[in-house]
Amino acid sequence: MNLFTDIRTLVIDSLAAMTAEGALPEGLDFANVAVEPPRDAAHGDMATNAAMVLAKPAGLKPRDIAEALAAKLVADGQVASAEVAGPGFLNLRLETSVWQSVPGRVLAEGEAFGRSDLGQGKRVNVEYVSANPTGPLHVGHTRGAVFGDALASLLAYAGFDVTREYYINDGGAQVDVLARSAYLRYLEAHGQDVEFPDGTYPGEYLKDVGAALKAEFGDKFVDQPEEVWLDAVRNFATDMMMDLIREDLALLGVKMDVFYSEKSLYGTGRIEAALESLQSKGLIYEGVLEPPKGKKPEDWEPRVQTLFKSTDHGDDVDRPVKKSDGAWTYFAPDIAYHYDKVSRGFDMLIDVFGADHGGYVKRMKAAVSALSDGTVPLDIKLCQLVKLFKDGQEFKMSKRAGTFVTLRDVVDAVGADVTRFMLLTRKNDQGFDFDLDKALEQSKDNPVFYVQYANARIHSTLRKAAEEGIATDEATLAGADLSLLAHEAQLSVARKLAEWPRQVEIAARTNEPHRIAFFLYELASDLHGLYHLGKSDESLRFVNKGSQTATHANLALARSVSIVISAGLGILGVTPAQEM
Repeated sequence: MNLFTDIRTLVIDSLAAMTAEGALPEGLDFANVAVEPPRDAAHGDMATNAAMVLAKPAGLKPRDIAEALAAKLVADGQVASAEVAGPGFLNLRLETSVWQSVPGRVLAEGEAFGRSDLGQGKRVNVEYVSANPTGPLHVGHTRGAVFGDALASLLAYAGFDVTREYYINDGGAQVDVLARSAYLRYLEAHGQDVEFPDGTYPGEYLKDVGAALKAEFGDKFVDQPEEVWLDAVRNFATDMMMDLIREDLALLGVKMDVFYSEKSLYGTGRIEAALESLQSKGLIYEGVLEPPKGKKPEDWEPRVQTLFKSTDHGDDVDRPVKKSDGAWTYFAPDIAYHYDKVSRGFDMLIDVFGADHGGYVKRMKAAVSALSDGTVPLDIKLCQLVKLFKDGQEFKMSKRAGTFVTLRDVVDAVGADVTRFMLLTRKNDQGFDFDLDKALEQSKDNPVFYVQYANARIHSTLRKAAEEGIATDEATLAGADLSLLAHEAQLSVARKLAEWPRQVEIAARTNEPHRIAFFLYELASDLHGLYHLGKSDESLRFVNKGSQTATHANLALARSVSIVISAGLGILGVTPAQEM
């Protein structure tokens, strides 16, 4: 059920009838006709732009089309009035019975209410986190993990076939640094005093790796040259770090479908195959780049490199894929990795990056456009930085991590559910100040508490009603006389419920799961407002002592709110609270 889609269908059918009658010319395209909430709620329940978008191709005045369309729409039993506004917008008010029917439709569809076939089973790859396997996940990774996981769930809810993927950056210089740092801890485990040079990882978490290396290899590598132990220590340490990262993700309830190793691209011909694909399209050439902006000519040395002609696909400059010494640039394996994604048959790719990867966006989009001949869109979502505050002060670094606040620090402080919800209360490209004290506050100012409390309040009411012998099963509530829901506060809740399927589709189209958190807060606010009105107006109490019929109608409305809140929290990866 999507009431906005239903009314749009009514508008389209009315336009088709006008065409058949000769009031509109044949062949008009109705694709851009929309039905949305009006900007000002005082103007009505819904508004359509039909007359505005059809006037020019129809060769008619917008108001003439709008007035004729209004006459068609008010003839339908769902539409109470249709008023032409401004140059030709049409504001609609629906019959009260339409809104009163919404809780019944929610109860009838249950968990399926709001689910969509928008995705039509299209295959989407969502790559997120993809942190270097050099230590525990930090708070920045936490935001990316929460955002990516909620986005994946949202797309699945909207009918896409979603693959969650983690790209293990285990092929670059950073894992060599990890190996050297772990080796120092290995020597420390053998009783040696060690110092960590600049550029190594001094975090205490590597003590466990050093001890494990000792247990695995004994003194085999003690005081040996790097070429003897580097490969073995690197592989061992990387595996341990990935185990640690998987544990961190599990704390947040994040489970990946695929862990893809960058190292698997080297020496396997995959990088070469990707670049050969680009070369076959005339997009690889030998050339010299212009000096980078902001650098003086004397700071830059011109050299011939192998370049990808990314400017043919929207980039600002062409990008090197092979250095003058024949080594791959960091961009080459990234191209190969995305070539592999395209080859796996995904219809759409989404990469979730940290804010520091903003410079990668155009080049990666250019690469995917070239590799797929423009058939596979790539959306890159950047997650801005998170600052943590506790007791009014910025939350300091983790002693165990050495240089940053870890995911575990955050989850230990407020829990996984609170962490997930709070990090989704801002759009991903906005910075976020995460106040750990506010996140645990029991007030309207704390969105996660406010939404969870609404759901818990409903379940508490249903339990108490059952204890008083009132039937609260879904079948009884679905059969309630919903015409008794006549108060504006009750109808306001019903209107908000009717928006849920539309909000899901908007959030899925824009890849913006924060819209779900916003919606849940607004729905919870309407529910709490209705509950408080019941303190002074007994007819609005969820359990009406004077009328069991009214009680069932009120409980049907409340239960339908709980169904939607639970569905929304499920998308966000938050467990709905049934008591608090």
